[in-house]
Amino acid sequence: MGFSEEQIRDIVSIKENIISQISQHQSEMDMLEKNLAVLDEVLKGSSFSRASRLERTEPAVAAEPAGAIPIRREGDGGLIANAHVTQDHVSVVINDGIHISEEVPPFKSFFIDRIIGEMRKKDDEEVQDGRLQKESAIECTINKKGPDIAEIIIKNYRKKERADELVSSAGWSLRRMLEKVGS
Repeated sequence: MGFSEEQIRDIVSIKENIISQISQHQSEMDMLEKNLAVLDEVLKGSSFSRASRLERTEPAVAAEPAGAIPIRREGDGGLIANAHVTQDHVSVVINDGIHISEEVPPFKSFFIDRIIGEMRKKDDEEVQDGRLQKESAIECTINKKGPDIAEIIIKNYRKKERADELVSSAGWSLRRMLEKVGS
């Protein structure tokens, strides 16, 4: 069945309209997710208890910094790193006693290439489609202390699900890396 030129122009116009609406709604969803994250932080900060109602406890010997997500060894529960999730980035700070290079598998093959790489690929597609600004695409930086990883910083994760996956995958990778080096 053939279409006239006018019908084809109408179809193209409808398609462009749909693409535009998808982009607009995606931007609105991103903004709503950011607003939700801000509200969550406000709610966390505003919930309090009166000091007179709190039980007195001795501070823990090796307490993690406030808001830190501890990444621990499977066997002895020793602290490997602390993950910190903020509105615009995830950072994984390696514990001072841990010495591992980014060359130890599966850091590059799994964490960098597969986890970060897949997220970057999706972001690049959104940039190409005009649904995402290039500077809002995911970005990973590895800070080192000599040959060892000191901190992993992932900017522009944009979604809570991504932050959760990044923390979980970083923990898994670091545990496997320590197994490889025998620490």
